[in-house]
Amino acid sequence: MFKVTKKAEYGLRAMIILAKNFKSKQLVSVREISNKEKISFDFLEKIISQLEKAKIIKGSKGVNGGYSLTKSPNNISVRDIVNILEEFDRISNCPFCPRNKKCIAKNAWVKINASLAKALEQIKLSQLMR
Repeated sequence: MFKVTKKAEYGLRAMIILAKNFKSKQLVSVREISNKEKISFDFLEKIISQLEKAKIIKGSKGVNGGYSLTKSPNNISVRDIVNILEEFDRISNCPFCPRNKKCIAKNAWVKINASLAKALEQIKLSQLMR
């Protein structure tokens, strides 16, 4: 069964908050997100750092500093976020399995992985802002 990690869950929640502030160009601090979403500040800081390194968000330091999206919420999918935080794009590890060449269930997993990837790609951050 596919299980979303806390890292991906918290990252998505943080990205939704940033998406809600995209049009106003208002920066949002890690502390603000942490308090609002009841997420550990230290853990969230690591997640935000990863998202920033991937250039999906940008930060500004200082008293009025914070983070914002680097592109429209219409152009960011849930798949983008999950892939950045999990470096993961499939349910099964078929390519790494020693039975890969002989697996009778491989075709099922390939179809499931493709369906999941497509579903995650179709859900845009803008759809989650409502």
